[in-house]
Amino acid sequence: MRAAKGTVLSIRQLSRSFREGDRVHQVLVGAAATVGSGEIVAITGRSGSGKSTLLNLVSGIDAPDGGSVELDGTEVSALPEPARTRFRRAHVGFIYQFFNLIPTLDVEENVRLVLELNGVRGREAQARSRRVLGEVGLAERAHSAVDQLSGGEQQRVAIAAAAARQAPLLLADEPTAELDEENERIVLEALRRLRDRHDCAVVIVTHAPPVAESADRVIEIRDGRVA
Repeated sequence: MRAAKGTVLSIRQLSRSFREGDRVHQVLVGAAATVGSGEIVAITGRSGSGKSTLLNLVSGIDAPDGGSVELDGTEVSALPEPARTRFRRAHVGFIYQFFNLIPTLDVEENVRLVLELNGVRGREAQARSRRVLGEVGLAERAHSAVDQLSGGEQQRVAIAAAAARQAPLLLADEPTAELDEENERIVLEALRRLRDRHDCAVVIVTHAPPVAESADRVIEIRDGRVA
């Protein structure tokens, strides 16, 4: 268990609903939580409980009906959509269940692309890409085609791409769902190593008990509320 430092993420009385025909489906109701710098937090709950909706609100992909999300001192939920997009690129690294890599680019190029989209180019992009690939144990695969990698290696490339921008928050949506037990362990070790070296906060949505048990703290969402 690692003690959190300053608060990176603060969620206050968050609510979100969706209309399905004539019916309004309330997904989140008054959700509240905080995540500190250097903390790994797992979010658990049944399918449809609002876990992915919460990630979308935290990252600014979606806006809440009520409540607020404050990330790194900025109230993300109050920003208009274009500003949320710009803020997300600089402050949030997103890791998905499916790796979202570009098969025509090699490993290093996939990481560098994320940096270049954020205005980091040239030698700085190259140096940062190589450094973060080393941190996830893939320095020797920098120039490999991504389709030559195992599933676990591809997920580590995706993690490196998310971490390369040095954002204060990494969000991972079921990052080990497609992996076997050994690759799950390796991916979790890579996330912990990045947390330790960059002092970022990591929030993981998961159904896997071993992933939840590896976190510093677990937040359960039940019936749209933080239990």
